Amino acid sequence: MKGKKIASSLIAVLMLGGLLSACSSGNNASNNEPANSGAAETSSNAGGVDTSKEAKLVYYLWGSEGVTNKDIIAEINKKLKADLNTTIEVKYIDWPDTATKYPLLFASGEKFDMSHASPGAPVSYFTLASEGALVDITEMLDKVAPTLKAEIPESAWQNTKYKGKIYGVPSLYSEYTPAGYAYRSDLLEKYGMDKIDSIDDMVKYMDNVVANESFPPINGKAEDAQNMYRMLVDTTDMWLNAPGISSVELNLVTKSPEDYKTVFHPAFTQEFEDWAVKMREWADKGYWAKDVLSASLGGKENFRAANSAGYLTHAQDWIGQYGADMKAQPESDPYFFTFAEANKKIKRKMGVDNSTVISTNSANPERALMVIEKFMTDESYYNLIQYGIEGKHYVIEDGTLKKPEGFNEQTDGGGFSAWSLRNDKFVIPTESENPVRNSLYAEWDKVAIDDPYNGFSFDPSNVTTEIAAISNVNSQLGIQLMLGKTSKDPKEAVADYREQLKKAGVDKVIAEVEKQLADFVPVN
Repeated sequence: MKGKKIASSLIAVLMLGGLLSACSSGNNASNNEPANSGAAETSSNAGGVDTSKEAKLVYYLWGSEGVTNKDIIAEINKKLKADLNTTIEVKYIDWPDTATKYPLLFASGEKFDMSHASPGAPVSYFTLASEGALVDITEMLDKVAPTLKAEIPESAWQNTKYKGKIYGVPSLYSEYTPAGYAYRSDLLEKYGMDKIDSIDDMVKYMDNVVANESFPPINGKAEDAQNMYRMLVDTTDMWLNAPGISSVELNLVTKSPEDYKTVFHPAFTQEFEDWAVKMREWADKGYWAKDVLSASLGGKENFRAANSAGYLTHAQDWIGQYGADMKAQPESDPYFFTFAEANKKIKRKMGVDNSTVISTNSANPERALMVIEKFMTDESYYNLIQYGIEGKHYVIEDGTLKKPEGFNEQTDGGGFSAWSLRNDKFVIPTESENPVRNSLYAEWDKVAIDDPYNGFSFDPSNVTTEIAAISNVNSQLGIQLMLGKTSKDPKEAVADYREQLKKAGVDKVIAEVEKQLADFVPVN
């Protein structure tokens, strides 16, 4: 019955996900079998829990399976078998499938133990908690994972709470993910520019690229429509993303962190109309390819193939991809224009944004929590799940994580998207990471703001039909507006967009969001 209950409130998410998946492609990752060390069962009481009976846990992660992931899991399971009489099997939800298969994981009633969760996932952490899909670990922490509980600050635990209870283990990794434009500093120098600090600077850079290079400034695909929309929101006054419509769509906003209970859709503002006109101008000037709506390669791939002067992404991705960018284009040394920085709207990333949760369908929730504790507080476990096997997947030289000599990604590659298990104190700097990370984050730490919606769980059950209709309008017209590809004049297209949003029920969705926000108090 619980699976049916959860499914009923996820209809809009699944319908939205189906629309979005049309813009991407990929294959499902195959699932690896759990390793078994063959060790004799123990009768120890680890953390007061009887571990005499072996537990076999299923852990869902996003991404595809690495070539040698089974080898890493085998090493992890040797340790888990000896310490907790437990083994894990990792199953994968590939990137193009997250919008549809992640919600179904919980709605289907499938028996599994652990997964990644986030307020910004295709189905929110807080929605999952409200629907009874996650185990309440509030009391369990003291009994079976006291080291883990002590490791995570009380403020981080507070941010995971739903109605006073803890339903997930938050990450201990410091990061910021504001959207922006990664661009080539070698071209910047060529054009006699210092850096990009504003949209005007970005326009000047892109004009120079169009005039002097054989490739466009941004050479992405349809998904860049959302990035253009993020640029509009992040550079306009104190607008912030608001709940109600998925953030991977053209979402709702609020006027400011203080006025967070007044929600609106930017489409009905003059700023939006002006932006649509600007997007047509940018498209006509050749800032991106004419076939952007049907293109299969993203901006990052084209950047590395020397077929673009930059790409749209978020800060942590730019930082983490620095080594790969430099390897592909050694002279590029990409810089980053952060859209929200000028208006001081960079939001502090909360631990709950990347959490590990335990399904209420788990047969061994206490053992699952003990495994999470091992991954986050024991460095030997941490290194395996985050970096792989030392000597095979990585070596450490002068305090920096590097690939071993002769390493071949095609035959030796492995690893997991286990962001939720990260812990700053165990992080080893990588040779591929942009060295500016620490200094940049230190600056942002001084000015970052809290997300006013932290802890808010929007229940879409009263507006599922409207949300699905709005999603359809966005996929049919909103994306075209953001890439300057409407068949009509942009002002006429905006008028059509507004009319279609009204017919789809955007006012009803906004009213429902504001109704649910009425008694909400941020947990920050």
